[in-house]
Amino acid sequence: MPDSRPEVAPATAFADAWQQTGSLDALRELTDAAARVRPVVARQARLSESELSALEHLVRGPLGPAELSRLLEVSTAAGTGIVDRLAGHGHVTREPHEGDRRRTRVMVTPSGREEVLLRLMPMFRSLQRLDESFDEHERAIVERYLRGATEAMRAVTDPPTDPPTDRPADGPA
Repeated sequence: MPDSRPEVAPATAFADAWQQTGSLDALRELTDAAARVRPVVARQARLSESELSALEHLVRGPLGPAELSRLLEVSTAAGTGIVDRLAGHGHVTREPHEGDRRRTRVMVTPSGREEVLLRLMPMFRSLQRLDESFDEHERAIVERYLRGATEAMRAVTDPPTDPPTDRPADGPA
């Protein structure tokens, strides 16, 4: 008698066999909480999420407008609008590029830096206390787990150029 059960697709079969552990549960909670941080901070600072994201990039160092647009994944016109609004708030300035006077650099101002850091300070303090509660060996394990989790997420956000396939390379299309 033939098997009348429908074939289970590979992704569904994997999901059905998934074993949820405490560490995976905690990772899900962390990613959910992290996804809520930027909208809340942006709202508190009366900025758009794109403007806040731009400030976060600029706190690390000055960027050209086109480079900032690429990091924000917006058009150069949209990036210019974001910089214009941040400049209007007094959070960034445009300065000539020291090596090429035709180019400009966008630099965060002290008020722009303070806007980002002040609102994130409670999180930074809590994370510092948590990190200090671990010894070097425990920190190494946590770091390995978090870096591995980051790479796992990049499998979705930065997928390979060739789509995955379940058929052999020499098999039929």
